[in-house]
Amino acid sequence: MRLDASCEMSLTADSPTPLVAMLRPRSGVGQWVVSEAYEIEPFVPVVEYVDGYGNLCQRLTAPKGSFRIRVEATIETADTIAVERGAPFTSISELPDDVLQFLLPSRYCPSDKTEDAAREFASSAKPGYDQAEAIRKHIHERFEYKYGVSSASSDALDTLKVKKGVCRDFSHVGISLCRSLRIPARMVVGYLYKLDPMDLHAWFEAFVGGRWYTFDATQPEPRGGRVAVAYGRDAADVAIFTEYGPVEMKNMKVRVDEVRKQ
Repeated sequence: MRLDASCEMSLTADSPTPLVAMLRPRSGVGQWVVSEAYEIEPFVPVVEYVDGYGNLCQRLTAPKGSFRIRVEATIETADTIAVERGAPFTSISELPDDVLQFLLPSRYCPSDKTEDAAREFASSAKPGYDQAEAIRKHIHERFEYKYGVSSASSDALDTLKVKKGVCRDFSHVGISLCRSLRIPARMVVGYLYKLDPMDLHAWFEAFVGGRWYTFDATQPEPRGGRVAVAYGRDAADVAIFTEYGPVEMKNMKVRVDEVRKQ
């Protein structure tokens, strides 16, 4: 399917402030960027680089006062996601070098402290895909999606205690528990078609059966129509903004529409 995805943000800064944005999707195996536009008003010079996870990062100095950033892209992406019940656990010795890092504990995913929960959530599942799916299903069925119960410092342990949170929190739990079972897992942020309410979204991927598979604990069943913008170990790696001074988000509008092919 072909999607038009856009994100428009109004921000303000007390003084010229360096920041790094992560707002451009990248073409790859799962998606192709057909066209895109990136506007900053008032315009300031931007330098783009690729980080260690392959994400496109935009480095700039935000001007003093109000400014606006708008990113829009037309992307060809799958209307379904791959589901492979029974896909086997990939042994550590067979993991690609660049996947090994997603086995390690990270800031928001302390997987060295969540093994008991992982065993509980996936107790009857076969090693591999079925374990990751059991974790996703448990979070979806037993946790409440609720705003205002987590903060920027909340990690997977915090969410496991309260069993409430938003997509970011659910993803951290899924990632941490998968890693506790020696399944590499990473966080993805981007767009999801027909997400309600519409916003930027987060989910996780697990590496089993020799490849990455998508898992989204906020959804009752597998859904396609996804546009990945950034990948990382957890939310610290995929922040849409990393500001080095006082920058305030005043407003953000996200849209995702299907492009009907003629």
